[in-house]
Amino acid sequence: MTQNNAAPFKAVLEATHIDIAINKKTIIHDLSLAIPEGKITAIIGPNGCGKSTTLKAIARILPCAKGSISFLGKDIHSLSHREFARCLAILTQSPVAPTDLTVQDLVEMGRFPHRSFLGRGDKDDAQHVAWALEQTNMTSMSHRLLHTLSGGERQRAWIAMALAQRPQVLLLDEPTTYLDICHQLEVMQLLDKLNKELGLTVVMVIHDLNHAIQYADYVAVIKAGRMVVSGEPKEIVTSKLLADVFRVQADEFACSNGLPASFLLQSVAKALSASWRIFNNKLPKASCLREFIISAVQMWKKFHNSIAKKAD
Repeated sequence: MTQNNAAPFKAVLEATHIDIAINKKTIIHDLSLAIPEGKITAIIGPNGCGKSTTLKAIARILPCAKGSISFLGKDIHSLSHREFARCLAILTQSPVAPTDLTVQDLVEMGRFPHRSFLGRGDKDDAQHVAWALEQTNMTSMSHRLLHTLSGGERQRAWIAMALAQRPQVLLLDEPTTYLDICHQLEVMQLLDKLNKELGLTVVMVIHDLNHAIQYADYVAVIKAGRMVVSGEPKEIVTSKLLADVFRVQADEFACSNGLPASFLLQSVAKALSASWRIFNNKLPKASCLREFIISAVQMWKKFHNSIAKKAD
């Protein structure tokens, strides 16, 4: 497989034949990637393949030794730091903040790109901060200290800070790392909501193939610092790709109604995620996972029966 040369969509970000070197060692080789506007893009690949390095170059954290990266047709390095921060926000893996910060304090930091050189805030700062807290369901926790939050709550607080920047693109490096399944689903559902309801472009490096297939509209696969292929998950995630890139053996199969299995599994996953949110809000944590598994089994049986009836 080779990387796509022409994007059949409007690209909000585009890397063109970039090389990235760290300590004089080239990590990324001649990589080209177009990011579709208003979609969720997942960058996947084996450990150490250069996923995070690529994301950091897009975020201007790392320079390119060769090639260029553009935002809506403009070279990203032609933008001032303030202009760039108003366009793109990034959450690095395991971000760190002082333990005495409250959620409110953290989210207010997202307004820095909109403040004057004297540090004066915009008259609408408070409104934007309140909006970001509401979008991430963190309003009731705004006065909590960061170190008192759970892993999922802390990640939502960081996402709220990024939203307060009012960016067009949100970049995330492994947003579900170190989170249990409950909080992983919580974060992925939040990103899906922000994309669908706000039209926010989301670009995430993620190691979980299931999350990539379920939530991403577009997937870019990197191996050994080179782009392998990019496109819609249902088109490019095949048993051959899994074997070639991840050394995983998997069988491709179709369901009895003729639809690709990936479509059906994606529909079930989204339905289960909705059930999870209900359980997460109403049940004690100790019984949450057990009830969710019971619901998942019941829903799968119901889904399977409905497919069987349609096939008949």
